Amino acid sequence: MDIRNIAIIAHVDHGKTTLVDNILKSTKVFRENQDAGELIMDSNDLEKERGITIFSKNAAVTYKDVKINVIDTPGHADFGGEVERVLKMADGVILLVDAFEGPMPQTRFVLQKALQLNLKPIVVINKVDKPNCRPDEVHDAVFELFFNLDATEAQLDFPTFYGSGKNGWFNDSLTPTENIDVLMDGILKFVPPPTVSEGALQMQITSLDYSSFLGRIAVGKVARGSIKEGQQIALMQADGSVKKQKVRELYVFEGMGKRKVTEVLAGDLCAVVGLEGFNIGDTISDAEILEALPVISVDEPTMNMTFSINNSPFFGRDGKFVTSRHLRDRLMKETEKNLALRVKDTDNGDTFLVYGRGILHLGVLIETMRREGYELTVGQPQVIVKTIDGKKMEPYENLVVDVPQEFASKVIDLVTRRKGEMHVMETKGEMQHLEFEIPSRGLIGLRTQMLTATTGEAVMAHRFNEYKPWKGVIPGRNNGVLLAKQTGTTTGYSIDKLQDRGTFFVDPGEEVYAGQIIAEHIKPGDLIVNAIEGKKLTNMRASGSDAATNIAPKTLLTLEECMEYIQQDECIEVTPNNIRMRKVILDEEERKRVSRSMKTEEA
Repeated sequence: MDIRNIAIIAHVDHGKTTLVDNILKSTKVFRENQDAGELIMDSNDLEKERGITIFSKNAAVTYKDVKINVIDTPGHADFGGEVERVLKMADGVILLVDAFEGPMPQTRFVLQKALQLNLKPIVVINKVDKPNCRPDEVHDAVFELFFNLDATEAQLDFPTFYGSGKNGWFNDSLTPTENIDVLMDGILKFVPPPTVSEGALQMQITSLDYSSFLGRIAVGKVARGSIKEGQQIALMQADGSVKKQKVRELYVFEGMGKRKVTEVLAGDLCAVVGLEGFNIGDTISDAEILEALPVISVDEPTMNMTFSINNSPFFGRDGKFVTSRHLRDRLMKETEKNLALRVKDTDNGDTFLVYGRGILHLGVLIETMRREGYELTVGQPQVIVKTIDGKKMEPYENLVVDVPQEFASKVIDLVTRRKGEMHVMETKGEMQHLEFEIPSRGLIGLRTQMLTATTGEAVMAHRFNEYKPWKGVIPGRNNGVLLAKQTGTTTGYSIDKLQDRGTFFVDPGEEVYAGQIIAEHIKPGDLIVNAIEGKKLTNMRASGSDAATNIAPKTLLTLEECMEYIQQDECIEVTPNNIRMRKVILDEEERKRVSRSMKTEEA
């Protein structure tokens, strides 16, 4: 059977998953009367809520008797580890670019990976129905990007298609059509069939699937030979060990699901059931002829956080999994499929150091665990500092901000205060396009401040660039916090009296404990307040003093916003029903004692 393997890569929100929807609908994967909805491939609850792709997924469609394996990839730099490994399964890539925004930092990152693997690119300029779009300029910018990334002559000669995923058309010109057939024909014409070398079986595991019925399933592309049901194979691992195992069942992708088969030939993607103890990057080879494929290399993590058990006074109220053993087992299980994640034990048996690509990467892990019934405490995210040639080095990132012109000066001021340097400033229509180089530390907490300063108009994107010398101290949060003095239930009477002291994160009637952060102070420095005091009632009627209290609703912070908000002596308590910020040391006297001893040590 004729096969094409294609990955769809793009910056976040440029329309990858919508394009996959169009491919699935145009090839009649669904019945005429079946309502499949939108963003079909984003099946995970978190993906649906956030409107982003987190995990890469496969679908297979048949068009003009050719099987096309389509791989949808995430667009966020934090999930770059997903993109790096799934590109190994593709023979061509569709680079999707927004007709207004043009190539963005993540576009550059994933395109570079694809070109290094010598994949054939097809450029699709999406959203040409938007006002202010500039498809011709964007086409030139894409060509320039290819050139800067040292693309070969063949790669520079890329075909370009224009269209609107939302309106369901793509064409090789700007003239709207009825459907996406022109693009589908382009895939058949420009994407080469898989290159297959002669010889015994070779297949690299590039992805994992899990079924409660079948257990762990290995997914990858058969690079050479063929794999059969019941075949004896050798599992060759990264550490050089070889395990002899047997293939129990084989599946190929069909539509949104899988179909059981007895044999898969080289060039096709398949799922293998029955293997044990495998990891991503391992090679499945012939039992007799042992030849491993090169191990998949994934960029290093740039950030770490401490994960520990929940040790607050409200421990064990919400969660099912609360011990350090539960926490350790869950984190180790995550490292099997999440390649960019690392977990290290610390001197304290209840605490683990978790390394990831960024706040969103770690935030999605914490949110997933919380929904599974885990209780845990996480500390402030820290960037990973290295010593190279005796010098202290830290990670730097490229930051791109598109913002209306009247806010450009505020953005520049915010970034330069955090040790960022501006490299590019261009006008794109009514928007100002700014590019900076900034230490990764400076990005923590920047998004919230920037959205406040630009009334939510700024669009920012960033990706890791390289390690450079340490830039010195970056100012953190300016304001202190209000801490609860004792454990109890907050009252409207107390909060009303304290409203002029800060912005509250709790409503009246919520349970709080001593040392919990309940509000942001209007000044620097922390303040301990009593938020659980009720009104002293007498049997005398008071004239006019019982006017209704006007309490502003609490400020709701998402998990990622809490991670960016807290300082080094603070942490977040995460349970299935609550996210609370607190001091690491809850007792006030103990905090003072520790702070005094630290000052003495410094002196």
